[in-house]
Amino acid sequence: MNAPVDTLRHNWTRAEVKALFELPFNDLLFEAQCVHRRHFNPNEVQVSTLCSIKTGACPEDCAYCPQSARYDTGLEREKLMAVEKVLEEAKAAKESGATRFCMGAAWRSPKAKDMPYVLNMVKGVKEMGMETCMTLGMLSSDQAVELKDAGLDYYNHNLDTSPEYYQCIISTRTYQDRLDTLDSVREAGLKVCSGGIVGMGEKEDDRVGLLMQLANLKEHPESVPINMLVKVEGTPLAEEADLDPFEFIRTIAVARIMMPASHVRLSAGREEMNDQMQALAFFAGANSIFYGEKLLTTPNPESNKDMQLFQRLGIQPESYKVEESASEEVLVEQLKEAKMDKFFYNAAQ
Repeated sequence: MNAPVDTLRHNWTRAEVKALFELPFNDLLFEAQCVHRRHFNPNEVQVSTLCSIKTGACPEDCAYCPQSARYDTGLEREKLMAVEKVLEEAKAAKESGATRFCMGAAWRSPKAKDMPYVLNMVKGVKEMGMETCMTLGMLSSDQAVELKDAGLDYYNHNLDTSPEYYQCIISTRTYQDRLDTLDSVREAGLKVCSGGIVGMGEKEDDRVGLLMQLANLKEHPESVPINMLVKVEGTPLAEEADLDPFEFIRTIAVARIMMPASHVRLSAGREEMNDQMQALAFFAGANSIFYGEKLLTTPNPESNKDMQLFQRLGIQPESYKVEESASEEVLVEQLKEAKMDKFFYNAAQ
């Protein structure tokens, strides 16, 4: 692709962003598609797989999340997966076509005793020739540096919504806590994956505020996941009214225009989207998806269905290549020698 011609801005005003949301739908999508084509191949989508390496029992009270220990959602709690088991999942993801492997743990923040395990997960996945991403909650500066040194490419930490609406969704950590973690991640030299969730009862002004926060960071997140709320029985948002699908597509399009060089990820909620809505999202500038049957603890379209849709739309998975310094077989043997052959250890202690 030719070098992008759009200037990356970090000084968006509320009036400017609101004006984008208020454009006629066809005009907005046309503008977003033009921006998209100046920065990316419009017929390529980056494919990631997400693995829950530690599920449930999170002390936070995020109103959308079935992993919170505060809500009875029927979710079975699981301890931290062993390194070897995570690498088995990563290998299967690579064989299915994923180029990035994302690992998520239901923590407020990782404890010191957890770090050796997650660092070895990063090293192992990197050795397989995949991009690596983790979401572990809040990070200290030292933890971010450790992850960078282990070979982590991306760290995911969503802002979730606007600063104004945030207190309606979460009370156990502040908006500034989230921004501080993003600062630590940037200072360590990691790429940032940060976006939000729409359909949580917020107003358009809150979607405006969320995208302003992301686009006005010193550097745009390299990856911007836009999630549609997945309503889970037992969470406070289980009965929330559905968001108009066109408002979701508008959010994708405005994100593309405001952050033209970022991958915009069509993330949680795809299970509820028909093929036509997903196609519109790709046209609006989404060029990354999570691929596989489960997205942490909520459903995701089956892998073969995704590939069938890609084929119908003429879309190819975006490629990613790194030099492999060791084979998967050698790596697994090294881990066994390191006595990490148990599937789980007690992360709650």
